[in-house]
Amino acid sequence: MTMNFFRGVMGGQPAGPQPTGAETIHKLCDRVASSTLLEDRRDAVRALKSLSKKYRLEVGTQAMEHLVHILQTDRSDSEILGYALDTLYNIICNDEEEEQDMAAAPPVSGKHKNVPVSDENAQKQEEDLGVLFTDKFLGDSENVTLLLTLLEEFDFHVRWPGVKLLTALLKNQCNQVQGVILVSPMGVSRLMDLLADSREVIRNDGLLLLQQLTKGNAAIQKIVAFENAFERLLDIITEEGSSDGGIVVEDCLLLLVNLLRNNSSNQNFFKEGSYIQRMKPWFEVGDDNSGWSAQKVTNLHLMLQLVRVMVSPVNSPGATSSCQKSMYQCGLLQQLCTILMATGVPADILTETINTVSEVIRGSQINQDYFASVNAPSNPPRPAIVVLLMSMVNERQPFVLRCAVLYCFQCFLYKNQKGQGEIVATLLPSTIDANSISAGQLLCGGLFSADSLSNWCAAVALAHALQDNLTQKEQLLRVQLATSLGKPPVSLLQQCTNILSQGDKIDRRAKSEKGSKVQTRVGLLMLLCTWISNCPIAVTHFLHNQENVPFLTGQISENLGEDERLVQGLCALLLGICIYYNDNSLENYTKEKLKQLIEKRIGKENFVEKLGFVTKHELYSRAAQKPQPVFPSPEQMLFDHEFTKLVKELEGVITKAVHKTSEEEKKEEEVKKTLEQHDSIVIQYKDLIRDQDTQIQELREQVSTLSLNSEQMHNQIIQQQSQIQQHKDQYNILKLKLGKDSQGLSSSQGEGAHVNGLHSEELSQLREEVEELRRQHALQHTQLSDKDSLINTLRCGAAAAAQTAEGGAGGSDNTELLGEVESLRSRVQAQCAEISQLQTERQELIRRAEAVSSAPASSSESSTDTVKVSELESRLAAQTTETERLKEECRGLREGHAGLEQQLASAQSTVAIEQTEKTKLQQEVQESKKEQDDLLMLLADQDQKILNLKQRLRDLGETIDEDEDELDTRDQFGEDDDDDDEEDEENND
Repeated sequence: MTMNFFRGVMGGQPAGPQPTGAETIHKLCDRVASSTLLEDRRDAVRALKSLSKKYRLEVGTQAMEHLVHILQTDRSDSEILGYALDTLYNIICNDEEEEQDMAAAPPVSGKHKNVPVSDENAQKQEEDLGVLFTDKFLGDSENVTLLLTLLEEFDFHVRWPGVKLLTALLKNQCNQVQGVILVSPMGVSRLMDLLADSREVIRNDGLLLLQQLTKGNAAIQKIVAFENAFERLLDIITEEGSSDGGIVVEDCLLLLVNLLRNNSSNQNFFKEGSYIQRMKPWFEVGDDNSGWSAQKVTNLHLMLQLVRVMVSPVNSPGATSSCQKSMYQCGLLQQLCTILMATGVPADILTETINTVSEVIRGSQINQDYFASVNAPSNPPRPAIVVLLMSMVNERQPFVLRCAVLYCFQCFLYKNQKGQGEIVATLLPSTIDANSISAGQLLCGGLFSADSLSNWCAAVALAHALQDNLTQKEQLLRVQLATSLGKPPVSLLQQCTNILSQGDKIDRRAKSEKGSKVQTRVGLLMLLCTWISNCPIAVTHFLHNQENVPFLTGQISENLGEDERLVQGLCALLLGICIYYNDNSLENYTKEKLKQLIEKRIGKENFVEKLGFVTKHELYSRAAQKPQPVFPSPEQMLFDHEFTKLVKELEGVITKAVHKTSEEEKKEEEVKKTLEQHDSIVIQYKDLIRDQDTQIQELREQVSTLSLNSEQMHNQIIQQQSQIQQHKDQYNILKLKLGKDSQGLSSSQGEGAHVNGLHSEELSQLREEVEELRRQHALQHTQLSDKDSLINTLRCGAAAAAQTAEGGAGGSDNTELLGEVESLRSRVQAQCAEISQLQTERQELIRRAEAVSSAPASSSESSTDTVKVSELESRLAAQTTETERLKEECRGLREGHAGLEQQLASAQSTVAIEQTEKTKLQQEVQESKKEQDDLLMLLADQDQKILNLKQRLRDLGETIDEDEDELDTRDQFGEDDDDDDEEDEENND
């Protein structure tokens, strides 16, 4: 059929020489370029597609421009677009399957000869062709933009080959294509739409495209993340069955890892979007863990890797801590620990789970505490840490699993002094339980076992229990070991040094050759260096053994092979630590004597050279790169990451300490003593200042108490004012009622007098009562005058108290008391007004009574009416009762007035007391300020002395660390400034 097509292309000649592949492709390209009918161009492009795999070079060289032109001009026909995109994909893609097909197919003619070529060369040639045609296609950046535009077509025959072609371009020239897509408007958004395509094949190939697009480009990663990629990918993973899903889940996880690795912005976005919580169901494994498929293992491995990306030690500490907290709160850490203790989990998944748990708890106190509480489902239950350590010291366990357990133990102890104390406590005599296996017992067992890898792992694990923890270093000195029956126990430090110094024992313990012996000795030396560094007591214990120093000097001075140089360097480091952290408590091994010993037996230059072997070792550089212990083989497991930090810190100071002369040591000791004396003086003054701060705080509390009492008094006055207001309201009601009764009485009396008249006896009685009322009114008037004079006296006293208060310190407390005095004054004035009002009302009552007495006199000859007189008498009795009640009201007001006078006197007394207290406080503050000024002068003199001493040290060639002293001085003066500010505030008060 193909030959018939060729004949049609070549003019339909049935006989003659057959055209070559290059000639056929040339004819087809001419037809694509010159044909006016769409059908002819479509047939020619279809023919090029069928030849593009066998004649990749020819089609790519001759037809690429014509195919790009088809993409530009024939946008209306989806079929020809699909053929053109497929052809471009075939000549650009380096897919292995297609290459195998092409290699298996026999060449027709032309350049593809049946020449025996190696598979490696063929692979390289094909990759070179893919890169060549990719560069040609990308020569015009508009071609990528054109391809992005074609991806908007919904037609399957256009969209699918377009996705595959763009993926192939990204594989061959990732950076260049990423740059074009990044600057293309809505370029990334168009590609994100592929994830929403209902056709799974396009969605799945879209995942592969986004994987290539997001490699190593943080800007594109951020854009993809903010295009809601996390939500879509997590939905796809859930739809596909999570860890039980197929390869689509794997592709989604790979894309998520690309988006999150080393991208703090996306990590924060992932955490803030609560996507960590959605990861928890991934790790829910059942009781039956048998028969895991290879795809499930791959998926779960990638899920664990995704968790590690979020809490990797290379991330910023703040971001890692935040993710660790979220993983604990949502239960993800608990779910991982369940997998850790489950049975039937594949070994590689268990190893990766241990590594993941390690980084989730590393440096997080709450996570470390939870991990310490996890127990294995055994009978009896054992802590997870103990179960893991049993695997670490078991030489039958896989090497990668033992490394993972060591990493987990290191992460558990990282910045965890509580955990360090718990591990060391399991070694102390008072806490050892003979009926159970503890972490300390396992570490000791591994430390002295016959397996060199167990020796190394146990030594490094124990060293992490002592890292940056002086207390535990001293506690571990108490550990005693029973070496054999009938012999006294020896300390753990002594046993380590004994094994280290006795080479024959190491030879008997080592099962393999030199590498194992070196591994054991390196582990013990790392443990000892970590143990005695920055711990003078441990240095003294180490030097107390008379055999240790001769062993170290003998090891350093020997000329050993290449493999032993590392041990020599570590011995030099250990001896240097004994010099640098020596407190000269042992007369035979003081700093000066140890340096003399080095100079005589080793030589200073030789010592420094041997010390430098450690940092020059290849495995040292590898271990210094990251915390996780990853080694290709057990023999290369020599250095610990934290130990490399210690070596880097100590190498310089030890070299400097060895080269110092005795005179320099003495001068340095003198300077140190002077600085220590100065520090003690500064500490004393700081304590004195703190005491003064405490006194000032107590005085402030007293002022606060007085202010509170004043406020309570003010509240009482307000309550009394409210009571007075209630009395006023009651009085107004009574006044209104009395007015109505008086009006009714006057009218009734007038009518009765005019109509009926009154008897002279009754009128006389009424006159007597009126006179009585007048006498009572005169008496009340006299009493009111006396009260007026008393009120004036109180006013004068209040004014004098106010002037006294104003002439004092003028503080805020006196102002409040003056306000209270003014309040009392206003209350007195209000009571005067009430009394005046009562006087006016009394005069009104007298006037009405006189009117009543005059009315019957003018009508004495009127007729009598007993009924009316009785009514008038009853009303007069009611009026008399009302008058008595008003008298009682006046009496109550006078008593209230007397109470107010007592309150005013109490307030004046309080003003005087508080004024005295304030004067006393001001005197104490002035005395405190004077003492602090004297202290500041003394501190300034001490600082000048320090500067002189430091200058002397610099003249002697010493390097002075200025940061700590400057910080101390800054703290001191900062406290003084705070004290001055507090005194200024007190004076303002």
